[in-house]
This record gives sequence, structure tokens and C-alpha cells, in this order.
Amino acid sequence: MRGRQTVVCAALAVGAVVLGTLTDYDVPAGPFAGSGPCADVVAGLPGALLGQGRDAVGGAGAAGWGGGAVVLRCGVRPLAPTVDTCVNVDGVDWVLDDERAGRSGVWVFTTYGREPAVEVAFSGGARSAGDALIAVNHGVRGFPQKSKCLALGDT
Repeated sequence: MRGRQTVVCAALAVGAVVLGTLTDYDVPAGPFAGSGPCADVVAGLPGALLGQGRDAVGGAGAAGWGGGAVVLRCGVRPLAPTVDTCVNVDGVDWVLDDERAGRSGVWVFTTYGREPAVEVAFSGGARSAGDALIAVNHGVRGFPQKSKCLALGDT
């Protein structure tokens, strides 16, 4: 009987480990995703965003909502100066990848002038992107700002 109990306990333990590692989908980690600041940002993200529940995603420094409708990656490569659209959302500069938005319909915003850089992708357009960026700004705002977006007239 003792051997049977051991087998049952072992099977339950394996099942718990497997269930604990199931994810809705994987998100490729950025090269700096393993940093402490990224772990803090992801831990502080909301459980719901734009009315969508937070997904269980695989990938360091990543989070998602609504089955991948919104995906955040912390620790992506910082942007070089660009002429792409830049918006300031509550003190954080975000650059829209204009080419990708036009080509695939996925709107990808990346922080500008902060390290580690954070990227937020919106499938199906950016109708409520501003609201989502406000929701994730809390953690990002703590990253040191090394540069900021400039208007063309500022150069």
C-alpha cells in the first residue's frame, strides 16, 4: 500500500508542475529581459487591460492580454534616433513603428530614451493604445530617461 501512495503522490506532484508551467502562448524575450527592472515592471502590470484579462505567457520580461491582442516585452533593444511618430504619454515617450503598422496592422510602440526599453504591440490597430500605455507607464516611468523625443523644429 505504501508503494501505491508514493506513486500517487509522485503523479500528483508531476501534474502540479506541468499545470504550473502551462502558458497560453510564448513571447520571444528581448535581449535584456532578464534584468531586475523588467521583472519589476512585469510584476506590477495590471490583471486586465482594455477590458481583456491577463494571459499566462511564456518568456522573460513579457506579458499579454486578450489572447495576444496586447503584448508587452520589456528588455528590447533601445531605439536609435528616428523620424517615426513619437507620442508622450504621461511623461513617457513612445515611438510607433510606422512601417510595421502600415504593413501588418500591428501597432508596436517602444519607449524612447529609457533603458531597458519596453515594447507594447497591439493587434488590430491602436484605437485604445493611449489607454493601455497609460496603464503600463507606472513601472516604465521609473526607468532613467537618457533622451527624449524632439519635434523636427527642435533639431
